Amino acid sequence: MNIDEFLTYIILPLLSTSSLLVFIRFLMGPQLPDRVVALDLLITIGISIIAVVSIISHRPSFLDIAMIFALIAFLSTVAFSFYLEKRKKNE
Repeated sequence: MNIDEFLTYIILPLLSTSSLLVFIRFLMGPQLPDRVVALDLLITIGISIIAVVSIISHRPSFLDIAMIFALIAFLSTVAFSFYLEKRKKNE
Protein backbone atom coordinates (compact mmCIF):
# COMPACT_ATOMS: atom_id res chain seq x y z
CA MET A 1 0.00 0.00 0.00
CA ASN A 2 1.54 3.28 -1.10
CA ILE A 3 0.83 6.71 0.33
CA ASP A 4 -1.81 7.64 -2.24
CA GLU A 5 -3.87 4.53 -1.48
CA PHE A 6 -3.48 5.07 2.25
CA LEU A 7 -4.69 8.65 1.98
CA THR A 8 -7.55 7.73 -0.34
CA TYR A 9 -8.88 4.65 1.42
CA ILE A 10 -8.15 5.40 5.08
CA ILE A 11 -7.54 9.09 5.77
CA LEU A 12 -10.24 10.65 3.56
CA PRO A 13 -13.05 8.42 4.95
CA LEU A 14 -11.88 9.21 8.49
CA LEU A 15 -11.93 12.93 7.75
CA SER A 16 -15.35 12.65 6.13
CA THR A 17 -16.76 10.78 9.12
CA SER A 18 -15.28 13.27 11.56
CA SER A 19 -16.67 16.20 9.59
CA LEU A 20 -20.13 14.61 9.69
CA LEU A 21 -19.91 14.16 13.48
CA VAL A 22 -18.66 17.71 13.99
CA PHE A 23 -21.46 19.05 11.79
CA ILE A 24 -23.99 17.23 13.98
CA ARG A 25 -22.33 18.86 17.00
CA PHE A 26 -22.59 22.21 15.23
CA LEU A 27 -26.34 21.75 14.75
CA MET A 28 -26.98 20.48 18.29
CA GLY A 29 -24.68 22.88 20.12
CA PRO A 30 -26.52 24.22 23.16
CA GLN A 31 -24.65 27.52 23.30
CA LEU A 32 -22.99 29.89 20.87
CA PRO A 33 -19.38 29.10 21.89
CA ASP A 34 -19.99 25.39 21.29
CA ARG A 35 -21.15 26.13 17.77
CA VAL A 36 -18.20 28.40 17.05
CA VAL A 37 -15.74 25.76 18.21
CA ALA A 38 -17.51 23.20 16.02
CA LEU A 39 -17.37 25.58 13.06
CA ASP A 40 -13.67 26.18 13.66
CA LEU A 41 -13.11 22.43 13.75
CA LEU A 42 -15.09 22.00 10.52
CA ILE A 43 -12.83 24.53 8.82
CA THR A 44 -9.77 22.73 10.18
CA ILE A 45 -11.03 19.40 8.84
CA GLY A 46 -11.70 21.10 5.50
CA ILE A 47 -8.14 22.38 5.45
CA SER A 48 -6.81 18.89 6.08
CA ILE A 49 -9.03 17.48 3.31
CA ILE A 50 -7.63 20.07 0.93
CA ALA A 51 -4.09 19.12 1.99
CA VAL A 52 -4.78 15.41 1.42
CA VAL A 53 -6.28 16.11 -2.01
CA SER A 54 -3.22 18.22 -2.80
CA ILE A 55 -0.94 15.31 -1.95
CA ILE A 56 -3.01 12.80 -3.91
CA SER A 57 -3.31 14.96 -7.02
CA HIS A 58 0.31 16.19 -6.82
CA ARG A 59 -0.77 19.84 -7.01
CA PRO A 60 1.02 21.97 -4.43
CA SER A 61 -1.05 25.00 -5.45
CA PHE A 62 -3.94 23.61 -3.38
CA LEU A 63 -1.85 24.19 -0.27
CA ASP A 64 -2.07 27.93 -0.90
CA ILE A 65 -5.85 27.66 -0.71
CA ALA A 66 -5.57 25.68 2.52
CA MET A 67 -3.29 28.33 3.99
CA ILE A 68 -5.79 31.09 3.12
CA PHE A 69 -8.58 29.11 4.79
CA ALA A 70 -6.40 28.65 7.88
CA LEU A 71 -5.80 32.40 8.06
CA ILE A 72 -9.52 33.12 7.73
CA ALA A 73 -10.32 30.55 10.43
CA PHE A 74 -7.77 32.07 12.79
CA LEU A 75 -9.06 35.59 12.25
CA SER A 76 -12.67 34.53 12.74
CA THR A 77 -11.80 32.79 16.00
CA VAL A 78 -10.01 35.89 17.26
CA ALA A 79 -12.93 38.09 16.23
CA PHE A 80 -15.40 35.84 18.00
CA SER A 81 -13.37 35.79 21.22
CA PHE A 82 -13.20 39.60 21.06
CA TYR A 83 -16.99 39.69 20.63
CA LEU A 84 -17.53 37.39 23.61
CA GLU A 85 -15.23 39.48 25.77
CA LYS A 86 -17.10 42.68 24.89
CA ARG A 87 -20.47 41.00 25.49
CA LYS A 88 -19.28 39.74 28.86
CA LYS A 89 -18.26 43.25 29.96
CA ASN A 90 -21.59 44.76 28.91
CA GLU A 91 -23.64 42.31 30.98
